[in-house]
Amino acid sequence: MTSRRATTTLWRPTGPQELELVRASEWRAWPPRLPEQPIFYPVLNEDYAIRIARDWNVKHSGVGYVTRFEVDTAFLARYPVRQAGGRTILELWVPAEELDEFNAHIVGTIDVVHEFR
Repeated sequence: MTSRRATTTLWRPTGPQELELVRASEWRAWPPRLPEQPIFYPVLNEDYAIRIARDWNVKHSGVGYVTRFEVDTAFLARYPVRQAGGRTILELWVPAEELDEFNAHIVGTIDVVHEFR
């Protein structure tokens, strides 16, 4: 009998350039952060991701995407949930230097679930 490890669903609002890099990874990894991006911010609820993609990414790059992906829950325990505003504005703060290890704990693929223009 195989046991399936517990996963947590995360979302990430993203623009077209980052999404192309995710596509290049065959939908399995987030790209390295740029020097001015010391932290990778996945979010814990879809509504928050939609607001960022629709209201920020569209304004800055003409299109915004919301992605959904699963990460090993036990691994995520090292990142405390951060409340970045209201009660539902919840994020994880993953230091850029830990992103490769974070990517190794993604279970399955990164899927686009919304697109805004």
